[in-house]
Amino acid sequence: MMLKIKRVPTVVSNFQKEEGEEAARRGGGCGRNCLRSCCIQGAKLPLYAFKRVDKAVNEKGVLQHETTQPPVAFLDSLLLGEWEDRVQRGLFRYDVTACETKVIPGRYGFIAQLNEGRHLKKRPTEFRVDKVLQPFDGNKFNFTKVGQEEVLFQFEASENGEVQFFPDAPVDVENSPSMVAINVSPIEYGHVLLIPRILECLPQRIDRESFLLALDMAVEAGNPYFRLGYNSLGAFATINHLHFQAYYLAVPFPIEKAPTKKITTLDVGVQISELVNYPVRGLVFEGGNSLRDLSDTVSDACICLQNNNIPYNVLIADCGKRIFLLPQCYAEKQALGEVRPELLDTQVNPAVWEISGHMVLKRKKDYEEASEENAWSLLAEVSLSEERFQEVNALIFEAISYNADASGDEAENLLQDADVKPKTHEGVDAINQRSCPTMVTGNQECLVQQ
Repeated sequence: MMLKIKRVPTVVSNFQKEEGEEAARRGGGCGRNCLRSCCIQGAKLPLYAFKRVDKAVNEKGVLQHETTQPPVAFLDSLLLGEWEDRVQRGLFRYDVTACETKVIPGRYGFIAQLNEGRHLKKRPTEFRVDKVLQPFDGNKFNFTKVGQEEVLFQFEASENGEVQFFPDAPVDVENSPSMVAINVSPIEYGHVLLIPRILECLPQRIDRESFLLALDMAVEAGNPYFRLGYNSLGAFATINHLHFQAYYLAVPFPIEKAPTKKITTLDVGVQISELVNYPVRGLVFEGGNSLRDLSDTVSDACICLQNNNIPYNVLIADCGKRIFLLPQCYAEKQALGEVRPELLDTQVNPAVWEISGHMVLKRKKDYEEASEENAWSLLAEVSLSEERFQEVNALIFEAISYNADASGDEAENLLQDADVKPKTHEGVDAINQRSCPTMVTGNQECLVQQ
């Protein structure tokens, strides 16, 4: 049985079109300054080359970073400065700074935002939600189709070990640079997309190097209020082209304040804990003998979930020092008709930001009636059951321990091979069936708008 939902995809680029419009335009040429072969040759874009931090954390749990002054302030001057420039140039669909925002009274301080600009009367698109790994489809919208004016800068590790900034650097097409671009439908101030190795057209799936790049960005920003997030397919990612999201919001997220219970500390120094007294069950990773140790541990856990077809979200918080891994099943419940109508009516798609406690609401009624009880009620539907969560954890810890004796590409290849040559999936099927005891036949569809 194939599980699908219908929803309106988020418009992240001004060049994001319906497939029919895109096909009709191909005969007449590109007509825009995009990142594909028709326009990319000879293109120049700013390049920020960061110094990769791969040292042990200090006694206070803070990643050690060189105190040398960079040529440009990464977050304030470059990322937010360039983002503000695109605001002045009118590239965004609405002014997100004009959206009403409030902290909801209560223990956790959930954040509610009224963002009516993200709600479009646009044709819903069918999304398959029961397959986390899907092949890249160049005929659908992807980030090579954005205009170059939407790209803020290239983001790469420095070749000489020093931070460098080049305001007008040639795009190295052969080596597929990573890029930071605006999201034209922003959730918050400074909302951007990090697109690893953009020209390789990677599908939305975590790999070790791409996840390390996301942590590098969090470290480089050096501000706990600048966070990165990731949504897998089946967990409300709408574009199957590898990307992370990030934005700046100077308020603690509820998930960051939630208590945790330590499970274990790995040999590489990574501590793994479990969220407690929070509506969504999840794991918290922190510490590590190096940034790569922390990154590889989390990415191995993500790869395990992908290979076992379990949708998930990731929040990178506290300048890359804490990472929340959150398997979820909301879209699955939608497709099976198991979500209460009053929750569907809110049109909220609980992805990484909502799960973290930043509730992006599209109806004034929901904003005015926002309460901790309502937020908790919605997020509780996202969470795996306790039984399923513990069984998913068992899969994760088995994958992490399986790769403890391997290193580098060897470890990642072991994980990826599990996807290419899958073993028996009876155990995974049993877990999925426990989550949805009442299975239905045929294609179940429900309209969810974003």
